[in-house]
Amino acid sequence: MSSAPLPLARPGPVFTIGRAVLRPLLRLRFRPRVSGGEHLPRTGPVLLVSNHLSGLDTILIPSFSPRKVQFLAKASLFRTRIGGWFFRRIGAVPVHRGASSAAQAALEAGREVLAAGSVFAVFPEGSRSRDGRLYRGRGGAAWLALETGAAVVPVGLIGTNRALRNPRTGRRDRVEVRFGAPIPLDDLAGIPGGRARHAATERIMAAIQALTGQELADGHAAASGA
Repeated sequence: MSSAPLPLARPGPVFTIGRAVLRPLLRLRFRPRVSGGEHLPRTGPVLLVSNHLSGLDTILIPSFSPRKVQFLAKASLFRTRIGGWFFRRIGAVPVHRGASSAAQAALEAGREVLAAGSVFAVFPEGSRSRDGRLYRGRGGAAWLALETGAAVVPVGLIGTNRALRNPRTGRRDRVEVRFGAPIPLDDLAGIPGGRARHAATERIMAAIQALTGQELADGHAAASGA
C-alpha cells in the first residue's frame, strides 16, 4: 500500500459546527476549567505543546482553544469515505505511523501547517502517560519551533485520564485546560542545532510542568499504538 502523504486540509465549517456542539457536551460531562486563553496570539503561527494523559486530550484542546487547531491523526482514519471526509474537514493532518519516515513526515506536515500561519498541536512526550507523571520530551516540538519561529504556547491538561485518582485526595482531579504564556526561544537562534533543540525541549517541558504540577518521570513515555 502506498505511503505517499495526503495533501493537507484546513479546518472548515465542520470544525466550527463540531466545536459548537462539543463544547456544551464537554462542559456538561466534565465541567472543565479553562484558563489562559489570552496567552494564545490571535494571528500568526502557533505551536501548542501539551502533556498527554488520554484520548480526551485531542478533543479538549481544539474544543476550547481560542483558535482553530490542527493535529496529527493516523492516515488509516482517512481511508474510508466518511472518515476521509470528516477528518479532512476538521483539518486533521494524516501521518503514516507505520512508515519508516513517519516521524519526519509528521514534522514536515506540522511545518507546513505553521508556515500557513495556523495553529498546530503536539504532545512532546510522544505517547500518553499511563501513570500521570510527566515524561521527558522528545525533540520534534523543539525542531518545529526553531525551524518555523512560531509562538510556542504550553498547554497543561489535568484530570483527563479518568482512570487515575489523585494520590493526595483519593479522588479524580477536575478536568482542567490551562494555556500558558508563550515560551521565549529567540535567544537560541545562534546556538548549534542539537544544543538548541535540547535547550528548547527542556524549556517546553518545564513550562508544561509548571502548569500541571505533575511529578517528573526519569525517562521517555513508552510507545503506544493509541
